[in-house]
Amino acid sequence: MTKTVNHWIGGRTVEGTSGQYGPVTDPATGAVTTRVALASVEEVGAAVAAAKAAYATWGTSSLAQRTAVLFRYRALLDAHRDDIAALITAEHGKVHSDALGEVARGLEIVELACGITTQLKGELSTQVSNRVDVSSIRQSLGVVAGITPFNFPAMVPMWMFPLAIACGNTFVLKPSEKDPSAANLLAELAAEAGLPDGVLNVVHGDKVAVDALLNHRDVAAVSFVGSTPIARYIHATASANGKRVQALGGAKNHMLVLPDADLDAAADAAVSAAYGSAGERCMAISAVVAVGAIGDELVAKIRERAEKIKIGPGNDPTSEMGPLITAAHRDKVASYVTGAAAQGAEVVLDGTGHTVEGFEDGHWIGLSLLDKVSTDSDAYKDEIFGPVLCVLRVETYEDGVALMNASPFGNGTAIFTRDGGAARRFQLEIQAGMVGVNVPIPVPVGYHSFGGWKDSLFGDHHIYGNDGVHFYTRGKVTTTRWPDPADAPAGVDLGFPRNH
Repeated sequence: MTKTVNHWIGGRTVEGTSGQYGPVTDPATGAVTTRVALASVEEVGAAVAAAKAAYATWGTSSLAQRTAVLFRYRALLDAHRDDIAALITAEHGKVHSDALGEVARGLEIVELACGITTQLKGELSTQVSNRVDVSSIRQSLGVVAGITPFNFPAMVPMWMFPLAIACGNTFVLKPSEKDPSAANLLAELAAEAGLPDGVLNVVHGDKVAVDALLNHRDVAAVSFVGSTPIARYIHATASANGKRVQALGGAKNHMLVLPDADLDAAADAAVSAAYGSAGERCMAISAVVAVGAIGDELVAKIRERAEKIKIGPGNDPTSEMGPLITAAHRDKVASYVTGAAAQGAEVVLDGTGHTVEGFEDGHWIGLSLLDKVSTDSDAYKDEIFGPVLCVLRVETYEDGVALMNASPFGNGTAIFTRDGGAARRFQLEIQAGMVGVNVPIPVPVGYHSFGGWKDSLFGDHHIYGNDGVHFYTRGKVTTTRWPDPADAPAGVDLGFPRNH
C-alpha cells in the first residue's frame, strides 16, 4: 500500500481533507512509492491559525527558553542524520553522501540559531540630550512562511525556520511536493525537542497552497528558494499584499579559469561543481569560461574525470551521482544536449542515453560536456538544473568578466588563478552575490549570508546570517526622558540631595 504524507499542524499529524494528492516517486526506479496530501486554502488557513495562536506565547518567550529548545533540537538532528539523509535519497535520488552533506549544511543554521542571543542585542545611547536616552531593539514579526524547493528538501527549510523561530516568530513551511517526507521528520524532531505546538507547521501542496500563504493576512513575511520566474511571482504577489519577502531565484554560475591556473585543480573543481547532486543545485557551476590557449587542455582534463563518475542508485555506497528528480525533468535536461550541436556547440560528452542495469525505469541521465558554446545558445542562456557543463572560450580576462557580467543571473561565481592581483580584481569587478577564489561552490558558512544579485534575488535580504536575523525581525527605537529625582514635587522625599 502506498504511504501517505500528511500535514503537520499544531504539533501533530493532520490528515489531508482536500481529497487531492500528488505522487512521490523513487527516482532510481521510477515507481510511485508515496502520495502527498495537497492542502486546500482552508487547510493552509488552519496552519496559519495554529501558528498565530502559538505566537501569543512564543513571541514573548525568553531567549533562554528558545535557545534551550534549539540546543536539544540540534542534538536530535545530529542523532538522526542518517534517517533524514535516507528520506532525501529515497525521494530526491541524490547519493547518501550528498544527502548527509545537505543535513550538515542545514545544521550550521541551527547552530547559528542556538547562539541567537548575541545577534538580538539592542543598542543604547545615553544622554543624547539633557536626561534623554535612545535605545533600539529588534522584535519578531509574527507568523512567517517558507516555500522551499525539491533539490534540498532538508537544508533549505533549515536555512529558514530555525532562525525564524529563534527570533520569536512562528513558522508555516510549504516544502516541495516532489520530496515531502524530510520536512515532516524535521518538524517531528522539533516537537520531540520541546518546541511548543504550533510554532512550526508543515503544509504540503501545490500552487493553491502557495497562493493561500501569499494572500493570507496573518502571514507577515515569506521566504522562498526556487526558479527565477516563480521567485519573481512570489515577490510581486507577496509584496503587493504588504508582506516582507526574500525570494531567491535561479542561476547560471560561471567559473573563470585563467591561463596561470592549476588546470588539474580547476578540472577537479569543475567536475564536482557541475555534476555533484546531478547538477540539481542553484550553486552548480554550469559554465566554465576558459581564457586564452588553455581551453583544449582543460576540456580534455574535465572529460577524463567526468567519464570516471559512477552513476547509480543513491542508496548504493559506490554511486557518485544519482538520477534526476522526475522523468519530465530528465527529458528537459536531455533536450539541451540533443539540441546543442545545431546551435554551434561541440558535444564532447553526451549523457542522454545513459541507463543503469536493473533500474531501467529510473530517471537516469549521464554527464554531458559541451565545448565552444555560444552565448546565444539555449544551453548557455537557460538554467538547465542537470549534469550539463558548458565551456566557453575567451581571449582575455576582461573578455571573460564582460561575458559573465552580461548574464541576467548573479548568484555565485568563481575564479581559478595563482595571481592574487587578478583574483582581487575579479572579486571587485564581478557582478554576483557570492564569489569563490579557487573555490568552485562559494556557499557561505552559516554566520555569513547567502544570496545573489540581479535575477537571482528578489527582495532586499539574503538568507541566513545577519541578513536572516534582520529579515525575521524589525527594529524599534525608543527615546526616553526621565525627570531628575531632585525635581520631585514638594512633600515627596526620595532621599536625593537637592544641591547639585
